[in-house]
Amino acid sequence: MRARPMPSAPTDSPADAEARSFLVAGQKLIAPRAAPGLHLVATPIGNLGDITLRALETLASVDLIACEDTRITHRLTERYGIAAPLTAYHEHNAAQARPKILERLARGGSVALVSDAGTPLISDPGFKLVREATAAGHEVIALPGASAVLAALTLAALPTDRFFFDGFLPPKQGARRNRLGELAAIDATLVLFEAGSRIHASLRDLAEVLGDRDAAVCRELTKLHQEVRRAPLQQLAETAETLDTRGEFVVVIGPPDAAAQAMTPDALDAWLRDALQGASVKDAVAQAVEISGRPRREIYARALELVREREAEDGETEDGQT
Repeated sequence: MRARPMPSAPTDSPADAEARSFLVAGQKLIAPRAAPGLHLVATPIGNLGDITLRALETLASVDLIACEDTRITHRLTERYGIAAPLTAYHEHNAAQARPKILERLARGGSVALVSDAGTPLISDPGFKLVREATAAGHEVIALPGASAVLAALTLAALPTDRFFFDGFLPPKQGARRNRLGELAAIDATLVLFEAGSRIHASLRDLAEVLGDRDAAVCRELTKLHQEVRRAPLQQLAETAETLDTRGEFVVVIGPPDAAAQAMTPDALDAWLRDALQGASVKDAVAQAVEISGRPRREIYARALELVREREAEDGETEDGQT
């Protein structure tokens, strides 16, 4: 589809120009009117001083700021004296809010999209808005800035030449271990988000499935109580109970050693036990071959042993109850 011609910006009155002001170190600055289109603006992940001058200028000069939580974004706009109106855009209202934003763009308006913290579209539903905006021929402009993924990588003291970001792990243990089994074969540093309520359990599963890789747990990045723990996964799992669970977590795990690319026998057993609860032996073995790096014959034999062990345990339980 051919891009639409950019509408010319209307002439501003003094009052309009004053409304597009923002404050930096107590000094009021006037921002030029933003170009029509969708502006993807990275915001601080904790420290409000990490905002860029370009981001402030854009937020002050757009017609509308679309944000996950207007209360959180209001703290930022209030800090810098920005008066642009806010509207909620998140995964629960996106289907209703997206057409209204696209309609404003079609009229030649300018809209800034922000997440609660960091770069929009990273673990964020904004990609659907970007996809539809580009399909409609609207200009999309990215303003880079803070990212919890990159901040954690730079602090972890682990290899950064190759990394794989997987967002939040599944909340339920079985699904979480299955996902970790899939991640185990990736020859790169892993970056994960985790909620405070699950960090203890996730660290234990990480140590069991991935083995004793070097890792870092980063909490409250850039904030006053920032905490970074660097240690092998087993040690992090053993001391998990001492972690303050308040705030946001990023977990960074180093790549597997060249000699340890294959899943360990204990990790394979844990993965197979979970998989066999909801899949046939054939399907569980097929998945395990793909992610474990171990021979099919070995995996098939072990799966049959685990099935027999489970059947024997079930039989003993039934006999004890009769």
